Amino acid sequence: MTKVQVKKVSSNEEMTLFVRFPFSLYRGCEQFVPDLNRDVYDTFNPKKNSALTIAKVQPFLAWQNGEVVGRIAGIINQNANKKWGTKNVRFGFIDFIDDLDVSRALIEAVEKWGAEQGMERIQGPMGITDFDKEGMLVEDFEREGMMTEIYNYPYYPEHMKALGFEKEADWLHIRVAVPAEVPAKYARVAALSGEMFGLHVVKYNSTQLLGEKGHEVFRLMNKAYEPLFGFTAFTENQINDFLKQYVPIIDTELIPCVVNEDDELVAAAVTIPSLSKAMKKVNGHLLPLGWWHIMRALKWRHEDTVQLLLIAVRPDLQGMGVNALIFNDLIPVFNRKGFRYAETGPQLEDNVKELSQWKPLGPEKIKRRRCWCKEIGK
Repeated sequence: MTKVQVKKVSSNEEMTLFVRFPFSLYRGCEQFVPDLNRDVYDTFNPKKNSALTIAKVQPFLAWQNGEVVGRIAGIINQNANKKWGTKNVRFGFIDFIDDLDVSRALIEAVEKWGAEQGMERIQGPMGITDFDKEGMLVEDFEREGMMTEIYNYPYYPEHMKALGFEKEADWLHIRVAVPAEVPAKYARVAALSGEMFGLHVVKYNSTQLLGEKGHEVFRLMNKAYEPLFGFTAFTENQINDFLKQYVPIIDTELIPCVVNEDDELVAAAVTIPSLSKAMKKVNGHLLPLGWWHIMRALKWRHEDTVQLLLIAVRPDLQGMGVNALIFNDLIPVFNRKGFRYAETGPQLEDNVKELSQWKPLGPEKIKRRRCWCKEIGK
């Protein structure tokens, strides 16, 4: 068999191969939800991604017999290493055929690249920022993926074990059926929390979210998520990027914010309609009609599932029932818009506060995913 060769991506043509490789690897896989080509290109473009001012990235392609058989990106998030006192090189965007020689060659390429820059440990799959996809799927491969999460074949985690990786952290997703009415516990706790702390829900419009209110939401997230595994605060430039990219297309009814009597933001939730089916139709291309499928799913003809991307509560009010105000607002909205199910993004398995808030809804824990790690060279 021809030896596997791994090369750095160094041209536009090679970047196109990097972007498009998953489309051939997962052809015919019903569970796979593709990225937009443009989003992946922009991730590696310093003019489009301000996170590249605090991180180094290097994409690689694996070749065999003249064909691309795998891809991976090396990532050094300097802010994360400084915050957590680590010398980690991350790997992300990892995809490969079921050949251990290929996966080994990809990992070794990132290890070598990281070691050249003083890194001592490799971990992943992780993103450049905490808004990027992270965590390799290790269970529930038969479930349809989401636009915001990684899907991978069952053989991926077997390769990681064979290559000497160990579990560093696991995330779970929570899936619930949207109840016809707000559960009594949520309604009661929402009323009590509102009275005790003088809280109420507000909905900012797009203009407000593009301005200072949007920045307040991200600053709240920085405080709320500060102790969580791998998290690093979003910079003002990153916040601007995210707001400009997403606010114009979101439904602000699905973004409840909680403020106190002094109009200070103390909690916020970001939810969006599932775009899984729309993204499959788009198949990576916004033009000529890809944008129509996405906007249709976002604005007019929703899928039956809504994604709960995040809930952030100011640290001093966590565990005080503030989340109930958010659920008390969202459940009627979900019903009005025809959503039958709600599914969270990845939640750390040891984040008891986060996971316990779903109990009144009879939660189902699904799609376990993992961050793997090992010392470089072992």
